[in-house]
Amino acid sequence: MEYLIWAGAVVSLLGMLGIFYCIFLALKAKRANLPEDAMRARLQRVVVLNMAALLFSMVGLMMVVAGIILG
Repeated sequence: MEYLIWAGAVVSLLGMLGIFYCIFLALKAKRANLPEDAMRARLQRVVVLNMAALLFSMVGLMMVVAGIILG
């Protein structure tokens, strides 16, 4: 089950990279000084990406835990 642990670690790391990318996008939107409507639209897209990255990271951590339990 060692392959499950390593695969889960990679998936979790990719999810964390996605979360950091969302932080970067939010800071970039804040610095752009956009009008309220444009800022809201841009941040709504960032929230969707953030939720997907969190899900990806959670699945990776579940893979790691499953690999540890089964191993």
